[in-house]
Amino acid sequence: MTFDDQLLRYFGTTDISTIPPAALEAGAERMRVDLGLETDRPRRFVLWALLYTLGQAPDLDVAFESEDDRDAARNLMALLESEAPPA
Repeated sequence: MTFDDQLLRYFGTTDISTIPPAALEAGAERMRVDLGLETDRPRRFVLWALLYTLGQAPDLDVAFESEDDRDAARNLMALLESEAPPA
C-alpha cells in the first residue's frame, strides 16, 4: 500500500494539489470510515498517517488501542513536524 495507491483509491488522482476541497473532504470521510472498520494494525496506521497529513486524523486515543501504536504515531508526528519548513 503506497501513498499514491491511497490517493488513487480515495481521491481518484495521485496529484493531491488538484483535488477540489469537496472531494478532499469526501475522500477523508471515506478514509475515517475505513479506519474505524480496519482491523489490520499496519493498514490502520497507514490510514491514520494519511489522514494526519491531510489534517483530518482522529485523536490518538480514538484511533489506536495499543500504546505502541500511539507512540509510533507520536514519533511520526514529531518527524513530520521537524521536517516542516519554518513559518
